[in-house]
Amino acid sequence: MTHVYDDPAAFKDDVLVGFAAAYPTYVQRVPEASGFVRAGGPLEGKVSLVLGGGSGHYPSYSGTVGTGFADGAVLGDLFASPSAEQVYRVCRAAHGGAGLVMGFGNYAGDRLNFKVAADRLEAEGIDVRIVWVTDDIASASADEQAKRRGIAGTFTVYKVAGAAAEAGLDLDGVERVMAKANAATYSFGVAFDGCTMPGAGEPLFHVEPGQMDFGLGIHGEPGITSDAWMPAPALAARLVDTVLAERPADADGRAAVLVNGLGATKYEELFVLFAHVAPLLEKAGVTLVQPEVGELVTSLDMAGCSLSVTWLDDELEELWTAPADTPAYRRGTPVTSDRFTERREVTRETTQSAVAEASEESRRAAEVARRAVAALSATVEEHKDELGRLDAVAGDGDHGIGMSRGAKAATEAADTAAEAGAGVRSLLAAAGSAFGDKAGGTSGILWGLLLDGVGQQLGDEDAVTDEAAAHAVQASTTRLQEFSKASLGDKTMLDALFPFVDALVGAVDGGTPLAQAWRDAATTATEAAQATASLTPKIGRARPLAERSVGTPDPGAISLALIVTAIGDVLADGPSSPA
Repeated sequence: MTHVYDDPAAFKDDVLVGFAAAYPTYVQRVPEASGFVRAGGPLEGKVSLVLGGGSGHYPSYSGTVGTGFADGAVLGDLFASPSAEQVYRVCRAAHGGAGLVMGFGNYAGDRLNFKVAADRLEAEGIDVRIVWVTDDIASASADEQAKRRGIAGTFTVYKVAGAAAEAGLDLDGVERVMAKANAATYSFGVAFDGCTMPGAGEPLFHVEPGQMDFGLGIHGEPGITSDAWMPAPALAARLVDTVLAERPADADGRAAVLVNGLGATKYEELFVLFAHVAPLLEKAGVTLVQPEVGELVTSLDMAGCSLSVTWLDDELEELWTAPADTPAYRRGTPVTSDRFTERREVTRETTQSAVAEASEESRRAAEVARRAVAALSATVEEHKDELGRLDAVAGDGDHGIGMSRGAKAATEAADTAAEAGAGVRSLLAAAGSAFGDKAGGTSGILWGLLLDGVGQQLGDEDAVTDEAAAHAVQASTTRLQEFSKASLGDKTMLDALFPFVDALVGAVDGGTPLAQAWRDAATTATEAAQATASLTPKIGRARPLAERSVGTPDPGAISLALIVTAIGDVLADGPSSPA
C-alpha cells in the first residue's frame, strides 16, 4: 500500500513540490499550474513536446522532462486527467515559438481536456498537434486500434517524438514521427494485485490468490481475463505470443522492447522475466534494439508488469537510440541542435479576469445559480463514497473523489463571483472553470462545459425566464454531446442527461412552471440512470472491462441524477435576493 503521505487529498501537490526540489537542474514549476517545463524555459524556435496525464505513473510525464525527451509535463490528480486549464498553462509556458505537440494516452478525460486547451491555444495563434497513444492490444481488437488505450508503450512513443523535436524537425515532422511510432507499438500486461490510493485501506481491486489477471490497465483497473499463476517461462511465453500475434507484415525484425514494472514488481523480478522474454523474441526473428527493463510507466504500488514492442525502421531506430538526459531516464550524451540557442523566460501571468457588469435581474438569477451549485456540492459530498464504489466496478474508483474536488471548487468560485456582483453567465463560467480545473478527468471537463454552457446561453443582462433556463440547459447539453462524441446508450452521464433535458423542455414549453418541470424531469433522470445498469459501456475507461460493468449503473449517470434532484429542491424554494 501507499505508506508515505500527509493529506491524501493533497498527495499530488506534495509530489510536485518534492520533485521540483529534487531536480532543479532539470525542471522548473510552471506558476499557477500542476506541471513543469525544462529548467531555464523553452528553447526558442524548437517544437515543444508536452506530455500529460494523471499522477501515479512516475517516471512517466514529469520524469521525462529534459534534453532529448519532453519539454513540459502536466499532471492531474491520481489517475485523473489534468484539467484543460492546467494543460493550457503548462503548454503556454513550454511554447518556444515553433508550435506544440501534445502527447497522452488514449483516455476520454485526457482527450477532452487536452482538446479544450488546444482550441484555446490555437485561438491565440499557437499551432498545436495532438497525438494520443493506443498501444494496449487487450483493450480493443486489431481492427479497432483507435479505441485502444495507452499503457507502457507510451514511453517509447514519447521518447521517439522528443528525439525528433530535439533534432530540429518541424511541427509536421514531429507529429508524423510520433504517429508513426504509435502505429508500430504494441503492449500487453499482467496484474498480480491492485494498487492502493493514499489513505485507502484496501487496493482498488484484488487478484485472487493463485491467479493472474491479463490485460491490465494502468489506472488501477483489473485485468480483462484471469488465469492460474504460472512460472516465469510460461508467463514470458504468454506475453510474447500475444504481442507477436499482431506483428505487422512489413516489420523487418528490429524492435524497441520494454519490460515494464508497475510499481510493486521490482527490478529483480523483471530481469527474471526478461531472461525468458529475450530468447523467445530472438527465436521469433526479433532483433532487440537497446531494450529497457524497469519501472517506466507505473501505477503507484500495483503489482504487475507488461511487455511492449515498437517495430523500428531506420528513422525510428535512430530516434529511439538518440541520447536523452532527464531526471528518470539518461542515455548517452545529448546534444541539442545548434539551431536552438536561446530560451524563453517562464513568468507568472495574470489568471484572474474582471467580473463583467451585470443587470439586477441577472444578479438575482446568479443567486439562484449560486445556491444550485452549493446544492450540487452538498449532494456529491453526501454520496461520494457510493459513487466511488460504483466506479470501482469497471474503472479506477475515483469518480466520487473527483466530483467532490470539482464541486467544492465550483462552490467557492460561485461564492466569490456572487460577492463581486456577477451575473448568472459570469458566475456559472467561474463555477464551470473551477469544476473542470479541480475535478480533472472526464467528469471534470464535462461538468465544467455543462455549467459554462448554461451560463453562456443566459448572459449577464437579461432576466431569466422559465423558458430561457430550460432551453439554456438544452443548448449546453447539445454542445456537450457534440464535444464528447458520446451517444445515448454508450453508458455515460448523457444517458441520464438526455432524458432529463427532453422531459424538462417538453414540460416547460407546455406551460409547466420551471420548478415543477425540473423536479419531474429529475425523476426521469433517476430512472434513466438506474437503467444504465443493463448497458455495456462503449466509450471511456470502463469499456475494456465492459462485461464487469453490466449490472451496475454508470456512476456519471447516477451523480447527474442526484445533482439535478438536489437542484430541483433549490428551484422549489424560489428565488432570493442577490448577495
